[in-house]
Amino acid sequence: MPRPRLFRRISFNPDVTYFKPLGVPMRELEIVELTVEEVEAYRLRHLSNLEQKEAAKKMDTSTSTYQRILYSAYEKIADALIKGKAIKIIKN
Repeated sequence: MPRPRLFRRISFNPDVTYFKPLGVPMRELEIVELTVEEVEAYRLRHLSNLEQKEAAKKMDTSTSTYQRILYSAYEKIADALIKGKAIKIIKN
């Protein structure tokens, strides 16, 4: 049986949950899904300019878990931008 998922503090609730390339209908796009955890980790690092330890503390998680969440966000965002995919933010 897998370990239960721990609560992570999320201080950001996005109003916009889809981003897509201009001029391409949604039905023609692949979708990359980002969790609110990944968006929060990205926001703390790049908009709040927090270091990894500070951001992990704000999210109530370990530094290594924070880093794993952040790098997952990096990979998904890069995939969407480079390959012209839509981004969907999913709420858990």
